[in-house]
Amino acid sequence: MALSIFDLFKIGVGPSSSHTVGPMVAANRFVAELTEGKLMPRVAAVKVSLYGSLAMTGKGHATDTAVMLGLLGEQPDLVDPAAIDDLIAQIRSSGNLLLGGTLPVAFREADHLRFHFGESLPKHPNGMRIEVLDAAGLIFYSNVYYSVGGGFVLSDIEANDQGRGVEDESIEVPYPFNNAVELLAYGDEAGLSIAELVMENERTRYGDAEISQRLLKIWQVMDDCIREGCKHTGELPGGLHIKRRAHDMWQELVNHPERSIKDHLTVLDWVNLYAIAVNEENAASGRVVTAPTNGAAGVIPAVLAYYDRFVPGSSVEGIKTFLVTAAAIGMLYKKNASISAAEVGCQGEIGVACSMAAGALCAVLGGSNRQIENAAEIGMEHNLGLTCDPIGGLVQVPCIERNTMGAVKAINAARLALRGTGEHHVSLDSVIETMRQTGLDMQDKYKETSTGGLAVNVVAC
Repeated sequence: MALSIFDLFKIGVGPSSSHTVGPMVAANRFVAELTEGKLMPRVAAVKVSLYGSLAMTGKGHATDTAVMLGLLGEQPDLVDPAAIDDLIAQIRSSGNLLLGGTLPVAFREADHLRFHFGESLPKHPNGMRIEVLDAAGLIFYSNVYYSVGGGFVLSDIEANDQGRGVEDESIEVPYPFNNAVELLAYGDEAGLSIAELVMENERTRYGDAEISQRLLKIWQVMDDCIREGCKHTGELPGGLHIKRRAHDMWQELVNHPERSIKDHLTVLDWVNLYAIAVNEENAASGRVVTAPTNGAAGVIPAVLAYYDRFVPGSSVEGIKTFLVTAAAIGMLYKKNASISAAEVGCQGEIGVACSMAAGALCAVLGGSNRQIENAAEIGMEHNLGLTCDPIGGLVQVPCIERNTMGAVKAINAARLALRGTGEHHVSLDSVIETMRQTGLDMQDKYKETSTGGLAVNVVAC
């Protein structure tokens, strides 16, 4: 398997990896294709069509904003969140867009950005088509892209040739595991931990210094996101009038430390705070790490912050081991199932994040490879069937609180696994396959369309 750690952890902006980061990446790719093909001088206008879940919840997930930013040449990891509103306002007031940041072309949302509700493209629920028109109004170039979860994007051709788009056969790694059985077997044979195996694979791409720097950058962005989330007050955008809670929670915990002496579960209040802080930042289009998605971006930071702040003996090396182990588990889901809620429901986002965090925490608490695999299995087994039914198409309710539940479940899963020997009845591979099958059986109204569940049983405004 040629996935990289940094395929699972990407720095971007909220509120969604599949609906925001992915479409921005797709628009970047389209501009690059125009440039490489020397087609830019012919462009008079650009037109974007969104299908499936990108259409159904695109407004609430800021897909329209993401597409326009991508066409401007802005990138998810580099765009300044504070500048987004001004960039979009300029397009809307002028009726023009600087394609690639340089070429003025016609772009009026009502005419050039269409949400095709109830229509889907054939290869994934998150489909989009981008077209460019010449001065005569004729389409002379177009491409189709699929945002397949976690910020991964496939073109129409790639969706045929690469399946889930996770393999690069040009990169040969020493431990090409495709499932948990192979991962454990390599560990037994080489006498290496899961993190050590994945590090050996990663060294085919980067040197140790760069891997270390990039891992610590990921943690820094996560930690900064927690701290930013604790600062802000007011309501989240989108019209649900959801009040931000992290600041008040943080103040309460900081101002009354003595309560932890009476209530030994106060540590869980801190874990809840970390998750809420991250996902409120995500809902407000702040800087987050896709881990492995934006909707589930609070789970892994919350559990890693718990390790960093509350576990005796936590260390920088432990932080890196945590992230590498989590990535190894995420690779198994990306390869063999899905991390897209539009494809398999929220079990593919919160469930996968919980599984990744559980295995990672087990690793840094001294678990064996089989205990790590057991923790990851527990983390998913008790998220099977989790639906994605965001109210108003916004990544707020139930998404923000759901991250707290995923984080707490992950901690408990790690503790359960550490109390055992690593032997267990249900394997991680079995639970991943079960998740995939459950996702296939799940009705579309529960897969990020906001047409079922809480989205229709709770008044949105």
